[in-house]
Amino acid sequence: MSHRLLAYSDALLSIIATVMILPVAHTKIHPDQKLGESVQQLLLAKIAVYLMTFLIVTVAWAAHVRLFQVIELIDDVLALLNLACMMIITFLPYTFSLMASFPGVSFGIFLFSACAVVIGLIQAAIVAYGFYHPHLLNRQIQVSENQNFYKRHILKIILRGPVLCFLAAIFSFFFIPLSYVLLGLVIVFPHLTKFILWCKPKIVGQREEEEEHHSLETFTFYLSEPLSKERVEAFSDGVYAIVATLLILDICEDNVPDPREVEEKFHGSLLEALSEYGPNYLAYFGSFVTIGLLWFVHHSLFLYVTKATRLMGLLNILSLAFIGGLPLAYQLTSEFAEKSHNEIEAIQISCVITFFASIFQFAIWTTALLHEKETLHAFARYGGKEHAFMFAKLALYPCVSLGAFFLTCLLSEFSTTIFHLMQIVIPFAFLALRIFVRISLTVIKSVMSLSRRKVVLLEEEEACLSRSETLS
Repeated sequence: MSHRLLAYSDALLSIIATVMILPVAHTKIHPDQKLGESVQQLLLAKIAVYLMTFLIVTVAWAAHVRLFQVIELIDDVLALLNLACMMIITFLPYTFSLMASFPGVSFGIFLFSACAVVIGLIQAAIVAYGFYHPHLLNRQIQVSENQNFYKRHILKIILRGPVLCFLAAIFSFFFIPLSYVLLGLVIVFPHLTKFILWCKPKIVGQREEEEEHHSLETFTFYLSEPLSKERVEAFSDGVYAIVATLLILDICEDNVPDPREVEEKFHGSLLEALSEYGPNYLAYFGSFVTIGLLWFVHHSLFLYVTKATRLMGLLNILSLAFIGGLPLAYQLTSEFAEKSHNEIEAIQISCVITFFASIFQFAIWTTALLHEKETLHAFARYGGKEHAFMFAKLALYPCVSLGAFFLTCLLSEFSTTIFHLMQIVIPFAFLALRIFVRISLTVIKSVMSLSRRKVVLLEEEEACLSRSETLS
């Protein structure tokens, strides 16, 4: 079986998607340089390229999931082909670094696109090998008389992204903006085709839809369905784990004093030398708490979910893209020790990243409620205690990060204090949240019961008056 290979591939893909943020996070900004100017000149371009490449890696991960829905058994050749695919994927962060540092140079775009094309070709070779040895395939495909149809279907899913990347590689030498547009199409193309397939039967008619459904037989339904909840959770956990790990790497690299400096400047006192890095440690613990609590919310959310729809999967990927940006927030807030003039901008960028990471989680819950009978457990549906508690838990980070953003605009002198207070208060708010929700529900129930009693008393009085009128 391929369970261990899939776990390894999920872990590696989540790592690669996450480390894309490193060239952005390690952008050097001098204390005397205005952050607003840096964002306009350099950071904005790097962040945009990061979001695009992160989402393209998630498209490759989705194609990998579809591929191993068709192939269930693994032999040595398939394992080695998958390793070759993973090797090319691990090279993507370097190509992204070139794209982010030289967005107007064609070679970086060409190299990234060429890697994506090679990844697609290796996955196509895996498909060809699997169908050449049918005993490796899913059992439903093994017994099917229409294996060529399934082969074309999975190749279409795997190769649509590499085809667009091939065109992007060609146009990178002639018109670079068109290359970026084609790479952006890699992200939206799966959802665009799904939308067209949804609209086509409504425009053309029901007959074609029935013929198409009949031709798909039994198994391709799985290839068109959303990704499994388990694979989504595994990929998401990998992103959260790697983002949390990246923070300590910066601490180990930049916050260990030089022994000679300790002897000369601090007279051998290591504790006194480490005290200069106090704001960096505070930024590390605050960022780790933020990542940990956002994972806690994500974990709680998917405990209630029975099935992830396609839209829920897209919203989850968007949330993970901003989770991957939290090392940038750490790098900016750890510079408070430099006494620069960028504290307000750094805090506002951190608040924006946290807000979008959490608001997409809230959007996942809202989307699940629209189809709650098929996506949520019965105890978590609208109207129950767990629904109210989950709503409050998901709303906490968007509200607090948005409030901190506007408070730093109004009270700029206390921006650092407000930001650190937010980081300290939120863990205690999560602990007190269930108590607060229970008290609120108890108050609402008591108010509702009082209003019902009043209605009953009024009805009884009206009944008595009607009886007295009939007697008179």
